Formats: sequence, structure tokens, C-alpha cells
Amino acid sequence: MKKGKAPSSRRAQIQHLYQCYTSGQTTLPACALLKFLHKEQMELTANEETAESLIDRYEIEETARESRSMTFEGFLRYMESKDCCVFDQAHTSVYQRMDQPLTNYFISSSHNTYLTGDQLIGKSHLDNYVWALRKGCRCLEIDCWDGPDMEPVVYHGYTLTTKIFFKDVITTVEQHAFEVSAYPVILSLENHCSREQQEVMAQYLISILGEKLLRIPLDHPTTGDLPSPNDLKYKILIKNKKLKPHIKTVCAAGTDAEESVDEGEEEEEDDEEEEDHQSKTKFWSPRKAGPKPKKKKVAVAEALSDMVVYTRSVKFISFSHSKDNQNYYENTSIAEKKARKLAKASGADFVQHNQKFLSRIYPAGSRTSSSNYNPQEFWNVGSQLVALNFQSLGLPMDLNDGRFQDNGGCGYVLKPEVLMSCQRSFDPGCSQHGLKPTHLLLKVISGSNLPVPRSGKALDPFVRVEIHGIASDSRRKSTHTVKNNSLSPHWDTDMNFNISVPELCLIRFCVRDQTGLLSSEFVGQYTLPFTSLKKGYRWVPLRSRDGCSLDPASLYVFVWYP
Repeated sequence: MKKGKAPSSRRAQIQHLYQCYTSGQTTLPACALLKFLHKEQMELTANEETAESLIDRYEIEETARESRSMTFEGFLRYMESKDCCVFDQAHTSVYQRMDQPLTNYFISSSHNTYLTGDQLIGKSHLDNYVWALRKGCRCLEIDCWDGPDMEPVVYHGYTLTTKIFFKDVITTVEQHAFEVSAYPVILSLENHCSREQQEVMAQYLISILGEKLLRIPLDHPTTGDLPSPNDLKYKILIKNKKLKPHIKTVCAAGTDAEESVDEGEEEEEDDEEEEDHQSKTKFWSPRKAGPKPKKKKVAVAEALSDMVVYTRSVKFISFSHSKDNQNYYENTSIAEKKARKLAKASGADFVQHNQKFLSRIYPAGSRTSSSNYNPQEFWNVGSQLVALNFQSLGLPMDLNDGRFQDNGGCGYVLKPEVLMSCQRSFDPGCSQHGLKPTHLLLKVISGSNLPVPRSGKALDPFVRVEIHGIASDSRRKSTHTVKNNSLSPHWDTDMNFNISVPELCLIRFCVRDQTGLLSSEFVGQYTLPFTSLKKGYRWVPLRSRDGCSLDPASLYVFVWYP
């Protein structure tokens, strides 16, 4: 983690721990190191072999290694290594079961993926697709419109955002789809194209994506309903509306006749996605004010419709309507305000709905600056595709990064049992009285090498610890402020939290600079799932506003829970 010496304060704290276990000897023998691992680090599966492998890895003094013991320098190296990170290193690889239906996973999802800025005059750029895919995003949005010379374009309709070619977006996706994850990518098409240009889109999808494009249902998915991430490895799925199937009828004359669904009554458009665009015209419209001309609905071109296999977009009407009419391969998109109302009014029904079907939540059309909602409120009801503007930095994206660094950063995280159980009804809006809360103790001990602002003035730092979970679990607590110390601030503050549904929680450590009596500025943060939290003495790697490492800036903490 560090180059050179650790700051004196943390070094002193670790030295004190070391001395507690050496019992007056000059080095720490393997058996004493094992005792430390059991007692302080709560590494209950550690054995003599574990202790010796740590000595081999972190001790560089020959004589100590030969006598199977550790000098203080070796112990310090170990305490500042990835082995002592607050994030469980076993979770940096895929460790969850990947053979459950897609509905059982939270799936990292992006909204208006093409935009680099706001939704009125921002630029559209191919790099944003690369950036999202490299962050483990598995559901990308593509807004398609008719372009010149029969070349469909991607941009934010009815606005002055710049345009990029659909074929270039698909080429970019093909090149980068599986760089960081082998699991399926869903292309969520917001399709405003004429039938002719939809035909062009279909041709590009086939010719550019080739074998990666999923065009027919799988022979034998491992589960009954939707296939699993394992079943769909290295596949790209198209999420779009689909024509109703041709129905064979027997005429009075007794001969077979093919009847296609009348285009006028084709699957009612997923109007919410439409509204997402239309609502922006209030803010920016090149035309004079006045009623918007009624858009003639265009049916889906058959070639594009045929590519929709497991992710067919249908309009959300109600939970009971879905229960009676929705097929397992159909999914709905719901705007955040409507989704929030549904979660408040009937949280348990929302949880049950998401056990059977995929639901995508997207930011309100009024968020013209591309701001984000807090994704936690929709993960709480089990929505899989909680779509955020990846280009907008801040708390919502910190939570998204924290949630999806789990399970090897592959973009799919198994939903907790509480959201999957058919035995008991779970409503995230209610306090979970039936559950014995988990007690979490976090001792924020110190910080080191905190980044200094441009002014060069030392920080007055404090640490805010936030718990993001169901409403009754969500809390935040802060340490006191240490004046004028960026290098090695010392807080030694105990924080106690009672958490009823820890498996849904994210923990966010946020370092802030006290700039006035009631004002403070962001310095760095780190977010991780409660389930990835290691016990004992740990260091917390800090990240900048845009999610980049601020190494060597870190916090030193002690974590305990039963």
C-alpha cells in the first residue's frame, strides 16, 4: 500500500499492537502472530500455516524468517498490505453462485450512457461506453434516432446534445464488452427510429456483434425461467419492444391462415421511456412553445423484434397486472418518482415482483443536469437494473461503485436472501421487528497522507461514517475535527450502529475538511458492502470524487460485529 515509511502516529499505533504480542521478545514468533490473527483480526480459520505464509510474504530479514518469526518492520508491512484492507480480498474475485436466474442479481446499469455531461447541450461520446464497461457496467442505454443518409444516430432527442453514429456505438461495445467481465451485457434500446432505419440497426447488430449477439433462446438454461449469468457468458442481449407473435388460425374453409398482429395494436409502447425524453422539452426546445405534434407511433421492425429474446420491454401497469399477464422474459422500466411511490405504498409487492421479473429504474426526466437519485432505495426493493448517470460523480455513484466492487467487479451481485425468500414477506419501508439487529462497532483511529487542497493549506479533517440500507438502518456519525493536520490526524472515536438488515447495507467512510462552522468539503471516500467488511485492525483506501485511488491516503480503523 505504501512506499517509504508510514507516518509516525500510525506506526506508533501498530508498534503498540506488536509489543502487546511479542511479550518482551525482540521478534514476533509464528504462534504469537497466529494468536494476534485469531484475537484481534477475527481470522478464525487461520492456522499455523497461515501465520507462516504471512512471514514468508512480508518478512525480509533472513534470520527472522528462518526462525519463523516477524520483525516489527515485517509486521508493519503486513498491517499495511492488502491482507489488512477493510475490504475482504476474497471478494475481489467472483465468489458468488452465478447459476441463478438473472432476476436474482443486482446488475450494474447506466442511464444515457452516451452523454458526457448534461442532457440539454452535453456532448455524446463513444468513450463513455468504454468508461462504463471498464467500470463493470452490464446494462448500457442507447437512444436511437433517424440520421442522415440512412445512418441511425445516438443522442438525447429534442435537445442540442451532439450526435454519434449507432454503428460506432455497437463497434465500441463489441470491442470492450468483455474486457473486465465475462457476464452478459444488455443493450437497452430507446428506439425512436423509422422502420427503415431500424432495419439498418438490425443489420449492424448482426454484422458487428456476430456470435456475441444472442438471437435465439438457449436450449437448456440451468434454471426454469430466465437463464443465469453463467448461461449467458460472452453474450450481448437486446432490450427493446417486440412484435406480438404471428397467430395461426384455422379458417372456416379449414385451411391454415397466418394472422399477424395489427400494427395499430402492437405492444403498447413503453411510454415511460418516451416521457423521459418528452419531459425535457419543457427545458429546451428549438421550436416555438405550443402543443407538441402528436408523434405517429412506429411499430418495431421485424428484423429488430426478432433479436429480442429474454429482455422484451413492456409497459408497467400495476403489480397485480404483472402477476396475471407478464411473462418471465418481459421487463418494465419505471421512472424514479413512480418507483419511489410504489416502494412506499407497496414495498412488499415490489420485492415479490422483482423475484419474478427484471425491472429497470431510471432517473427523472427533470434531472436535466444528469444528477442521480440514491440507488439504495431501489436495491432495497430488489430492482435489478437501477440505472445511474455514470458521468455524474458524487454519493449515488460512490454507492454504485461500492456495491459492484463486490463479486470481483463483474457487474452482477447476488441479491440477499431477504429479497429472494418466498417464505416471508419483506417490506423495506417497515422496521424489521422480527430480526435481531446486528451490532456494529467501528473505531475510527487515525488517518494518514490525506490529500492537501490546491491552496496548500493543511486540512482540518473529520470522518463521517454513513450506513446506507433500509430506511430504519440508514444512519451517519462523525468524529470530531482535528485542526491543521493532513499527514497523521488522530481521532480515536468509537461509533456504534444497530443494523437489522446488514446484508443490504453499504458502509461509506467519508473524509471531509471543516472549512467553516457549518461548512465542510469533500476530501476522499471509500464505500463497501457490509458483507465485505473485514473485522479487526484494518486500513481504508481512500478514493477521489471520480473514484480514483488517492494512495497513499488512508484511514486506520478497528471493526467488530458478532
